[in-house]
Amino acid sequence: MMDIVCKSAKSLARVIQAKELSSEELVNAYVKRIEEVNPKLNAIVQLKAEEALQHAKETDNLLAKGEIIGPLHGVPVTIKDSLDTAGVITTWGTPGRKNHIPTEDATVVRRMKRAGAILLGKTNTPEFTLAYETDNPIYGRTNNPYNLNQTPGGSSGGEAAIISACGSPAGIGSDTGGSIRVPSHFCGLAGIKPTSGRVPRTGHAIPYGYLIDSLTQLGPIARYVEDLALVLSIIAGEDGIDPFIVPMPLNNYEDVNLDGMNAAIIKNNEIVAPDEETIKVLNSTAQILSEAGVNMNEIHPSGIEESFNIYMGLLFGWDGGDLVRLLLDRAGTAIDESSLGLLLSDTRMSSMELLHLIEQWDNYRQNILTSLNKFDLILAPVNAYHTMSHGTSFENILGFSYTMIFNLTGSPAGVVRAGTASNGLPIGVQIAARHWKEELVLAALHHIEQTIGGWQAPSIGENIVD
Repeated sequence: MMDIVCKSAKSLARVIQAKELSSEELVNAYVKRIEEVNPKLNAIVQLKAEEALQHAKETDNLLAKGEIIGPLHGVPVTIKDSLDTAGVITTWGTPGRKNHIPTEDATVVRRMKRAGAILLGKTNTPEFTLAYETDNPIYGRTNNPYNLNQTPGGSSGGEAAIISACGSPAGIGSDTGGSIRVPSHFCGLAGIKPTSGRVPRTGHAIPYGYLIDSLTQLGPIARYVEDLALVLSIIAGEDGIDPFIVPMPLNNYEDVNLDGMNAAIIKNNEIVAPDEETIKVLNSTAQILSEAGVNMNEIHPSGIEESFNIYMGLLFGWDGGDLVRLLLDRAGTAIDESSLGLLLSDTRMSSMELLHLIEQWDNYRQNILTSLNKFDLILAPVNAYHTMSHGTSFENILGFSYTMIFNLTGSPAGVVRAGTASNGLPIGVQIAARHWKEELVLAALHHIEQTIGGWQAPSIGENIVD
């Protein structure tokens, strides 16, 4: 069944609806796969095998009557533990919610279920999603399936690790500063952060609202780009609760022709230069896009070097501001010092200092968007580094500034594997576009996937944990 569990969610839905494979058989195959790989990865933190099998049987019965629930009829998926799931423990990685069982699903979870998806389990996340490594005081550390001594990234590291290891076909992650894109990069997957205002955050650890509302977005992670498009079409749109969601149409990436497009390539943000192997993969990706008829232009947007300071100031520079107070209130406990304590400031900004920071952010967005709006696509590194050992993200924090760019602007940005490092670990590239142009991002990611990149199965059994 190894071939089955490594297929795309879209293709699995087709074979189920064609009655070539039952949902029950598929769920059993994934449960078996999780039992094989999860002891090494620690990616799934709540496995709901019995419940998933019962739902699969019900789904098969419906299909036997000619009823199809939706485009994911009978396909099991995983959900990041920062998203509420009714009747299933949802901790957000924080001790105050260790035994918390929500009574309602997050909006995106409810929409996945209504599309026919079956909840297979919850995946690990750092506390409140606010770290680039996946480790928390409840469930511990998640490992990278390509090398167990390396981090899968964060904060959607549990989701990325289990999907890459074929323990799930697709899932939902969240992205405040790269938390979908960074794990996709480290785990050789495809992932997309949609435009700010595309997908409701209702039921997520970091909710909608407050000063940093536009930073956090929910989006899909999968082995294949076609699944990003499918899942995004399911979860996007107003829910009547998150007031910042815009009812914009989501266009089909398969209708996009890359020939004649203009693209910008950002190789160095002047904060930290990418390593040589990352630049090599970036250059080969630019060549592939050029051969597809895309006009490539290397640029350096004015003010891009301010990305890191503005981003960190907004999240943590003013004593965490509303964010920390909000999280403490929602968790009902003190924040664990091992995960977030290193980032929280002991000083509070004055009102004038905060106003100046907001003005900097506004000017930054204007400058970056003015530069990038001339182009259909933007190609950039995902991270300055292609690999990172456990426990080193704080010392390498500047490397994450490449994903912060598009959280600050609110632009859609996605990642796909485009190469392999000399140590065998995957290297992704980042593609962004103008607001509401997710179809351009997906079209470019799909072309890269089909031409030079795409997910490759990790050899989990050959790795050794220290």
